[in-house]
Amino acid sequence: MEDLLHDIRQCNICSAHLQLGPRPIVSAHPESKIVIIGQAPGTKVHNSGIPWDDASGRQLRKWLNVSDEEFYDTAKFAIIPMGFCYPGKGKTGDLPPRPECAPQWHEQLFNNMPNLELVILIGMYAQKYYLQKEAKRTLTETVANYKSYLPKFFVLPHPSPRNRFWFTKNPWFDVEVIPDLQMKINSLK
Repeated sequence: MEDLLHDIRQCNICSAHLQLGPRPIVSAHPESKIVIIGQAPGTKVHNSGIPWDDASGRQLRKWLNVSDEEFYDTAKFAIIPMGFCYPGKGKTGDLPPRPECAPQWHEQLFNNMPNLELVILIGMYAQKYYLQKEAKRTLTETVANYKSYLPKFFVLPHPSPRNRFWFTKNPWFDVEVIPDLQMKINSLK
């Protein structure tokens, strides 16, 4: 696993497309039980080198009901984004994750985590990649049907503060999904 993580952190297969250059962000351990697959690091995470080191990460840890120490314990949580590097800024926010990363690295990482019990798919990019035809037409429909993807996958919207309107329009998420998520995480810690 250490050699693989080293190789990923040295990766530059899409460097010509990255506004801030390559800085792959990933954390995993052979004992990891839970994998969090998000989109791609933002600028704050690109600068710090610490996954989910931003407002979205704070919200995600609240949803999971875990401390920073638990969240960053790689024997518990592996953090593997769809795109390992900050993809750059687009017209309405960050660009989508680079498409090269997941096919290049994900399977190799999963093959080195024999104790893996749960994959948390955060956002549309991770859900479409892993659920493929099983994903619903919209992220809202996919999340509303989260039980149908268990026990392997738990689907979530992105915890970004920019999604506050989605959370306002979908109050069932906090009432139904979050308690089930917390129970599932608690059973695996």
